[in-house]
Amino acid sequence: MGTIRTKCLIIGSGPAGYTAAIYTSRANLSPVMYVGHQPGGQLTTTTEVENFPGYHNGITGTEMMDDLHKQATRFGADVRDGIITSVDFSKRPFTATADDGNEIIADTVIISTGATAKYLGISDEEKYKGLGVSACATCDGFFYRGKRVAVVGGGDTACEEALYLSNIASEVYMIVRRDVLRASKVMQSRVFEKENIKVLFNTNTAGLYGADGLEGAHLVEHKGTPEERTYDLPLDGFFLAIGHQPNTELFKAFINCDEAGYIITEGHTSLTNIPGVFAAGDVADPRYRQAITAAGSGCKAALDAERYLTEIG
Repeated sequence: MGTIRTKCLIIGSGPAGYTAAIYTSRANLSPVMYVGHQPGGQLTTTTEVENFPGYHNGITGTEMMDDLHKQATRFGADVRDGIITSVDFSKRPFTATADDGNEIIADTVIISTGATAKYLGISDEEKYKGLGVSACATCDGFFYRGKRVAVVGGGDTACEEALYLSNIASEVYMIVRRDVLRASKVMQSRVFEKENIKVLFNTNTAGLYGADGLEGAHLVEHKGTPEERTYDLPLDGFFLAIGHQPNTELFKAFINCDEAGYIITEGHTSLTNIPGVFAAGDVADPRYRQAITAAGSGCKAALDAERYLTEIG
């Protein structure tokens, strides 16, 4: 336990945090990074990453994050296990407290705490995560070429995921709890026009099954009504599209967030409403949520932090 002084504190890891650490280290800002609850971020739950430039044979999410970790430390980033438990952005320099008891005093802060995908809460989701269960069709859809998949959700995001998968998979089922889609009329029309998308209304997922990987879902139709019916739907992939929760609770007393909790940044920059505090990655991105866009935003945050320090002298 003690006090750590740094020009840049990076809260959270993942592609955004590690990229920010690489850039700030090379700029001699001697960054300190606390990797957070899930070192490496959501990508560590992905078995294979094939759409990140440079990895022509693909790589696991864990291996990629290990590569970025090594690259950041090679340039001198002080990468620490643990989480930041409190922050004070009311005055400069900024202060933060970590769960290891250290107090960090920082001239700039880069927030890269990411967003957590919402799950249904059934135990089988964890069992088959990376073995057929995914929360990102754009990330993992390629592995289900010509196969049967399901998308859980009825909003615009679920429709977008289903439409994306319909160009890859042979059959796409949308599992919708209500009797209508919540998506915009345009998205609904596109879904209904796709011959290989079938919408299962009034349907809940009771569980998943499979020996060495996902083989299907246990579904309940018209749950709690006289028409209730249970059946099994054979599947190769099961995609959650019921939203994400940005990890911003720690900062809301100081940082402006939108209605969904995502950090609001200024234009195309990483600047927040607090000069000297920057946001990168999924914590400020409700739209793309890709490793490559997160890495790019980590670069922007590092460059913005360096410029800020130069301007204030």
